[in-house]
Amino acid sequence: MTFLSELKRRNVIRMAGLYLVGAWLLTQVASTVFPAFDVPGWVLRALIIVLVLGFVPALIFAWVFELTPQGLKRDEEVKPEESIAPQTARRMDRLIIAMLALALAYFGFDKFVLAPRREAAMLADARQPALSAAVSAKSIAVLPFTDLSPGHDQEYFSDGMAEEILNALAQVKDLKVAGRTSSFYYKGKNEDLRTIGKALGVANVLEGSVRKQGEKVRITAQLIQASDDTHLWSQAYDGDLADVFELQERIARAITGQLKVMLQGDQATRLVPVATSNADAYALFVEAQTLVNRRVGDSLPQAIALLQKATALDSKFARAWSKLAVAYAVVAQYVGGDWQASWKASDQAAHNALAIDPDDAEAYAALSYNLFSQRRYVAMVEPMQRAREFGPDNLAANYWAANELSSMGRTREAETRLDAALINDPANTLLLFYKGMMRWRTGDDAGTIALARRTEDRGPAFAALLFAWHDAVVGDLDAGAKHFASGCRGVGSKLSTANLEAIYRGTYQGETQRRAALAILDANAVDDWAPTFLLQLAEPERSFDAFEHGKTGLSDGYLLWLWQPEAWSRKARQSPAFQGFAKRIGLLDYWKQNRWPDLCSPTPANGTDAFTCR
Repeated sequence: MTFLSELKRRNVIRMAGLYLVGAWLLTQVASTVFPAFDVPGWVLRALIIVLVLGFVPALIFAWVFELTPQGLKRDEEVKPEESIAPQTARRMDRLIIAMLALALAYFGFDKFVLAPRREAAMLADARQPALSAAVSAKSIAVLPFTDLSPGHDQEYFSDGMAEEILNALAQVKDLKVAGRTSSFYYKGKNEDLRTIGKALGVANVLEGSVRKQGEKVRITAQLIQASDDTHLWSQAYDGDLADVFELQERIARAITGQLKVMLQGDQATRLVPVATSNADAYALFVEAQTLVNRRVGDSLPQAIALLQKATALDSKFARAWSKLAVAYAVVAQYVGGDWQASWKASDQAAHNALAIDPDDAEAYAALSYNLFSQRRYVAMVEPMQRAREFGPDNLAANYWAANELSSMGRTREAETRLDAALINDPANTLLLFYKGMMRWRTGDDAGTIALARRTEDRGPAFAALLFAWHDAVVGDLDAGAKHFASGCRGVGSKLSTANLEAIYRGTYQGETQRRAALAILDANAVDDWAPTFLLQLAEPERSFDAFEHGKTGLSDGYLLWLWQPEAWSRKARQSPAFQGFAKRIGLLDYWKQNRWPDLCSPTPANGTDAFTCR
């Protein structure tokens, strides 16, 4: 009797078919059911591992044992007259056919019923704020003001006027104000106010226009109840550019009066502080802050030039100095240039701001981010604490604080910080991207995709990176390569699209592609993202060396990858070289003085600075 005939007689081949079909059906059902009950992602991965490990034992079991009327017996103990192998084979055939029919039925049900429902749920989630809450009557979104100037060349100034009023209202303790990024997302869109109010979780919307001609300014504002488009109040204000703070004060005070907001302390007498006595400096600042928020193309260099002029006109203009510090802190990342020179200029601007206003949260946030970029992780903590103390709702402080926590591996704390910031700014692209990365780390693929969709039309590069990780899980490497290349180029990599696609394929497709990707990096070692790409190509030692001795300031771009759930990230964390690398670049000192990452813990029995990661 041949070996194949013996396999058939002992029903080993049938057992293999039955096991594979059953395992596939079980994993498909589990992947659909588990998320509904908030089952952690690792449970599904553990189930798949158990099923894979159980395949060979199942075949061995079928080879060794045979079912008889007396129960299971070893095959060699079964007499020919006791064998019911043919009957068992027929039963197994019927069972396999039934399982295949069930699998096909489930496949059709999932494709045509469950999948559309999941997609609809994701899209519905994409239109909602990060956290649901009852909408307070004392809540407002300030939309960008329309430029009605004769030359229609004051768009940045008009946006800045709206942002200044938003900032003033945001300081009122009894009033919820939607964040600038979320409100300004609706610029140029024809969304009705009910949709905007629901999406931003506010009861009221402020619309307006600005007409600037020479030194003359007219600001028109109207307060609208979002639920039914009821106009609650409208007014036009005329004045000179030198009177702009008084115009803003009158508008802000009229709004708080209409919403019956209780003003306390200094706000009872003044809502809008006089930031500068120089009208021209203020006009430059207002335009520049809009450009800093954009962070695309040449907006940052333009903003820096405007802010330099503003601070030259008024050297005591603290807000202009702190905004200049923010612009310099990120310009090398988004545009390129000398990191060292940018850090020095940013630090100097921040210190200038703090010499004038010791409570400037944005200046402290810029100082912390510069220290973070320079890998001075212990030193970054104190200025960020001050930024959070003086500006608990400041976007730069909240975003960079979450950024630093996530890079240090403190995923749960980072996500808590992001959730708090998203309550007031639910459409902020950067916050949504980092929230998506934290969801990905925890194995929540559905949550990651929902957040990617929420960033898709605001920050396509960030959404593309989130889609790229998901594409790898579902096996769509063609889509993943395109998403990865688009995302990486959008956040600063200078490699070509073709090279970036090759690096993605090298990460997931096989050893030949991995070698080809490594050759690309050998020829482009100066790219700021090269150490990060070496990390995902499962070359941790080379990656650590490239990051440690390179001149890039991308601490966040690199360390964000280090805590991913993929095998290559675990390989890096568990590499013996990681012990020394973490100590040399300052991670270990940070962990010992603050808090250890979620995935690592100290093992003092193995040495003073020893630790283990999973």
